[in-house]
Amino acid sequence: MFGKGLRLFRLFGFSVEIDASWLIIAALVTWSLAGGYFPAFYPDLSVATYWWMGVAGAIGLFVSIVVHEFSHSLVARRYGLEMRGIRLFIFGGVAQMDEEPDSAKTEFMMAVAGPIASVLISIGAYGLHVLGLRLGWGAPVAAVLLYLAWINAAVVVFNMIPAFPLDGGRVLRSVLWRLKGDLRWATRIATYAGTGFAVFLIILGVLNLFGEHFIAGVWWIFLGFFLRAASESSYQQLLVRRVLGDVPVERVMRSEAQTVPASISVEELVEDYVYRHHFKMFPITENGNLVGCITTRRVKELPRGEWSQHTVGELAEPCSDENSVPPTFDALKALKRMTQDGRSRLLVVEDGRLRGVVSLKDVSRLISLKLELEE
Repeated sequence: MFGKGLRLFRLFGFSVEIDASWLIIAALVTWSLAGGYFPAFYPDLSVATYWWMGVAGAIGLFVSIVVHEFSHSLVARRYGLEMRGIRLFIFGGVAQMDEEPDSAKTEFMMAVAGPIASVLISIGAYGLHVLGLRLGWGAPVAAVLLYLAWINAAVVVFNMIPAFPLDGGRVLRSVLWRLKGDLRWATRIATYAGTGFAVFLIILGVLNLFGEHFIAGVWWIFLGFFLRAASESSYQQLLVRRVLGDVPVERVMRSEAQTVPASISVEELVEDYVYRHHFKMFPITENGNLVGCITTRRVKELPRGEWSQHTVGELAEPCSDENSVPPTFDALKALKRMTQDGRSRLLVVEDGRLRGVVSLKDVSRLISLKLELEE
């Protein structure tokens, strides 16, 4: 849903990335704490004090979310699931995984790990708040600690709402999965709950627009639309995983691949191949052997006036693992590679020879047909 994130650091083998949208929420949290929350409950402090309290509260929230998501990731690793890392964005954070849990128990343990961590943070922050009051740490420190105790408790309450893909929705899915033994059915029911909760938030937001809480209303509407999209997307991802499970790319590829000879000019490549077939990458073959690839990116590096003076072979690049796969390569992994790298197709290569081409269009067509016939 969001673009590529900025990697901040790695911890326990997990990368932590931050989306540009997180900067928006960080600024809003700092501003709302410094300009509204802390002055309302702790008057007569200096403006500078309110601002460092706001910054401390925003940093504390950041750390809390990271710990929450790390708890999900560590439990997932404990049960053998591969996690790519943690992504922070405008509505919080998410632990990124490439596969679904293999059992209801794994799903349940993963789902509750984050809320348990947030409960412990909330209790710990409140305990430090009480201790700080007794030891005279000062109102600003005590206020920030109390805020962190409150916000983590709020995170637990919100996340445990049984609406997929919130943690509570995943707990609901794990229970339904355990009862019936059908992950798809459990996901569908949990998704319905998630969509229903999202609609409730949108309606709540619309009602607030006409009241005294316009900003809160806008926020609820955005959150509702986000949860609705995330819920439906999670269900679609499950269906795709089920449909493409253990399907090799040789069952999806087209054997008739459009190739180009190395001897033609770059101008001929553009006029006779790129503008006719609308591909951004073409394989170059000689006597049936794959000798390289030519891309529109390489063509753009050459001045337009020199296209007729250079051949395709001069601009050719070796085909790499980024744009080619073996016939036995998993179709689901091929789909992920194309969508993540922004490629519309991959070459299927075996022993240096071009077997065919697999494209996003072909994979999407297979998914559509299998869903229509089998699901």
